[in-house]
Amino acid sequence: MRITALAGGTGAAKLLRGLAACLGPGELTVVGNVGDDAEVWGLHVSPDLDTVTYALAGLLDTGRGWGRADESFRCLEGMAGYGAPTWFTLGDRDLATHLVRTQALRAGRPLSAVTADIAARLRVAARILPASDDPVRTTIVTPDGRLGFQEYFVRDKALAEVVAVEYGSAARARPAAGVLEAIAHADRVVVCPSNPVTSIGPIVAVPGIADALGAARARVVGVSPIVGGAAVSGPAGALMRACGLPVSPLGVARAYAPWLGALLVDPRDAALAAALEADGVRAVVAEVVMTDRAREVALARAVLAA
Repeated sequence: MRITALAGGTGAAKLLRGLAACLGPGELTVVGNVGDDAEVWGLHVSPDLDTVTYALAGLLDTGRGWGRADESFRCLEGMAGYGAPTWFTLGDRDLATHLVRTQALRAGRPLSAVTADIAARLRVAARILPASDDPVRTTIVTPDGRLGFQEYFVRDKALAEVVAVEYGSAARARPAAGVLEAIAHADRVVVCPSNPVTSIGPIVAVPGIADALGAARARVVGVSPIVGGAAVSGPAGALMRACGLPVSPLGVARAYAPWLGALLVDPRDAALAAALEADGVRAVVAEVVMTDRAREVALARAVLAA
């Protein structure tokens, strides 16, 4: 069974681990968000691609939900001593990934090829594709100016008032090689429980991807990252409100209209099933909060059965 999943970071990583446990080698393709990418200390950092890669390699720091397990921070300490900004916490093992990526990109290799190399080195069986090889940067517009997503989320702790969210040069980007084909040939397209605005939004902002989702022969099934009127994690609620979306599974479904076919919602949101149906989306009630590996696999099975 060929599964193509659209993914951000932490929430997506959990579901992807569950899907990988249910599927055979080569059956899972991940289309990852690059709107969060940033330059740190002159290095190209791809936080969501790395979180997914580390999770599928069994190397993710599950306590933090990002970065590598058993990490050290000697370089970070050294950079602080030189007065360099250290609000974006890079560990020593993680630095190796960014050094390899940056060197390859400067040599002219596309991000998709570099991502595949890193995944292969870490023995990841799934195929991991960036949504685009071109820059697609999420910008948070606040009353005091514009912020890159990492500035807003990591440095400023998502405390700034959000006026609007923009996707930078997405309009001039092209899907990375293999992305449209992975959507077209999938037996199921899965939208992971990621932030609809800043994780999935930048992916579908790349011209051609939303059209491919609408034309897909497979049903597109999403998992709501909103439970009981609040985000399971992160600033999705504030960002959805800024974009005029209700902070509920209804807002998630409307963000993904018109190509979403079904949405898995938590039992606490079961009462919204009729409203979702009225919007043309079939509601599937399931335990969507993943607190351990068993729940990750259970949710993955529910997604595959939806």
